[in-house]
Amino acid sequence: MWASLGLLLMSALCVEKLIAQRCPQICTCDGIKQRVSCLNKNLTEVPVSIPQITQKLDLRHNEIKTIPAGTFLPIPYLTHLNLQKCQVEHVDEGAFRGLGRLVYLNLASNNIAFLYQEALDGLSSLQQLILENNRIEEIKPGAFGQLGFLSFLNLARNSLVYLPDMVFQGLQLVKWINLSHNMLHVIAHEAFGGLPTLRRLSLDHNELQFLPTEALSRLSGTIKLEIGHNPITYIGEEAIEMASLKQLFLDNMALQDVSYRAFIRSPLLHTIDFHNNQLFVLQPLREMAHLKKINLTGNPVLCTCNMRPFKEWAEKARIDMDVACAGPPAFKGQQLESLTARHMKCRGRGYEEELLASLSTLTRELEEDAPKCPEGCACSPDFHHANCESRGLQSIPKGFLSNTHLLDLRRNEFHSIPKGSFPGLKNLTSLHLQNCKIATLQPGAFQNLKNLVYLYLSNNSITSIDADVFEGTSQLAYLYLDHNGFTQIPKGAFSLLPNLFSLHLQHNSISQLSDKDLEGMEKLRWLYLTGNHITHVSLRALCDTKMLEKLHLDENFLQEVPTRSLKELPNIIELKLSKNPIKHIGDGAFFPVSRSLQHLYLDNMGLEQVSSGAFTGLGPKIKSLYLEKNKMHHLPTLHNFTALEVINLSDIPFYCDCKLLPLRKWLDKLNLRVGATCASPADVHGQKVKLITSFQTCPAWGTKKAKRTSSPKAKAGKRSNKKQWSETVQVKRSKKSKA
Repeated sequence: MWASLGLLLMSALCVEKLIAQRCPQICTCDGIKQRVSCLNKNLTEVPVSIPQITQKLDLRHNEIKTIPAGTFLPIPYLTHLNLQKCQVEHVDEGAFRGLGRLVYLNLASNNIAFLYQEALDGLSSLQQLILENNRIEEIKPGAFGQLGFLSFLNLARNSLVYLPDMVFQGLQLVKWINLSHNMLHVIAHEAFGGLPTLRRLSLDHNELQFLPTEALSRLSGTIKLEIGHNPITYIGEEAIEMASLKQLFLDNMALQDVSYRAFIRSPLLHTIDFHNNQLFVLQPLREMAHLKKINLTGNPVLCTCNMRPFKEWAEKARIDMDVACAGPPAFKGQQLESLTARHMKCRGRGYEEELLASLSTLTRELEEDAPKCPEGCACSPDFHHANCESRGLQSIPKGFLSNTHLLDLRRNEFHSIPKGSFPGLKNLTSLHLQNCKIATLQPGAFQNLKNLVYLYLSNNSITSIDADVFEGTSQLAYLYLDHNGFTQIPKGAFSLLPNLFSLHLQHNSISQLSDKDLEGMEKLRWLYLTGNHITHVSLRALCDTKMLEKLHLDENFLQEVPTRSLKELPNIIELKLSKNPIKHIGDGAFFPVSRSLQHLYLDNMGLEQVSSGAFTGLGPKIKSLYLEKNKMHHLPTLHNFTALEVINLSDIPFYCDCKLLPLRKWLDKLNLRVGATCASPADVHGQKVKLITSFQTCPAWGTKKAKRTSSPKAKAGKRSNKKQWSETVQVKRSKKSKA
């Protein structure tokens, strides 16, 4: 026993001596715990002489701006790596290769702006990844593809505005994703796809104006959802569809109304937190059998007869309700549960006067508590919002709080936006100028709005824009110029917007897309051109938008699919050509985008013919295909469309003869509603293609069975001679070619 202890002690001393010999002079090494600390040493790169057997490495508070590929290959036994506050800007592809044992990586409080696809390769055992408080604007799908064992991902306090489809693909064991304190405004429907083990999702402190219902519905196993501190005003029916959800936090928003059926698709929900909203009343959530706790503190709840059903339901269901009455005056400050239901009146002598007095008091208190605000506007310091909608203003007011994030100036009469119209609003994120009769935007109109992400200029009379209008708004990502008077895309106008993500130009009078129209928009992902007068898309019109994912060209005057122009779009996911007068789709029409396209809209076009090779290359990736309300009688084979989730073939005048048999056989295997009906012959008019029996008379109806009984092997029988086998195959091939 003593000998064994002695050997262990000697081994430990040898390891400690080995570490001490290789330890960088500027660092501190602990051989017993196999830990190296290089904290706050002004390092510009990771030291090369760190002992190979080191397990924990602390590099906090240094100046390591770039982490090159293969940096940690000499120390493959690391389990914990801390790179907090190291001024890291770039993480090269393969930077962490060789760290197959690492379970904890902390990159918080750096200057990382982008996560590239292979930046985190090699971290096959990683369980915790901390990326909080960086400048991350974009995550490439596949960036987390190698992190199959990750359980916690912290992306809080970054600059994310958009989550694309399948952005977290590969995180098969993740339990918690923290996305709080970003600037999220749009979440793609499949953003949370492929996360079967996610139990907690934090989306609080973002800029969501609507609940991302579709995206959240993919989270069938999530138990806790934090979505407070978003400017959401209304929650409608079936807004949250999460089968396992138990705790829901909707606090500190701008909620004014909640449907009593908002949560019926989340049957296990037991806690809802509504504190600090603007709810005067809440209807009973009767269908929520597991609900146990509701928090309504900080809401201006009026404990009148309108709240009586809620009180009675909550008491009967034994729900713990935290509700303080804001009125009528007789009940102000009292807890709802302490009131007697019969005293909560809506009718009777003096009731209306009492209620009006209560509302007047509430309004006065809110105004007294509110900070100074331009006359005629309402400012909310808690939500950082200012509202001057429909106030008859003829010039932009001055004097808004410097921490204003959202400024709503809709439905006024500005006609022109002069230079420097928004002084002191360096924190402004969202600016609403819809329906303001604006015809002119002067140079420098939005200068110094360096954090502006969303600019809404819809429904005005703007016909042209110069680039210097956007001087100083380099973070602008979403630009709404729809329903204006543009006859062409203003060339060069967006050259000062390097982060432009989504451009809305629908319902203008643009007649064509020409070369260089979209010059300088390398990061553009969504382009909306619905409802213009476009007749032609030039060959290189889209060559500057290679990152484009959505292209909406519907409701225009295109007479053919712009196939040659689509060659410039290797990343396109959604293409809309609906309601264009395209009569014929030729061979290979979508082949240039076949590797990426997932959603294709070809409905309402008056299509008369779709050639047999029209969908060449398409199929395995297509999730939705819309062909309804066209005029063709037949369709080419769709056998390659194996990933379809939605297909619409309604209102197509199918001629249900033997030519349509391949489509019928394919539909038999498809477990989707398609809406395909026969228009002719007359005896099957109006019947569903999948149900009619006339196809059974077609010669090829039983082809599959025949092939089974007359296979080459069956024909060969006892013939084993190689020559005879070859002849049999040749005969079969010649018959097939004749057919």
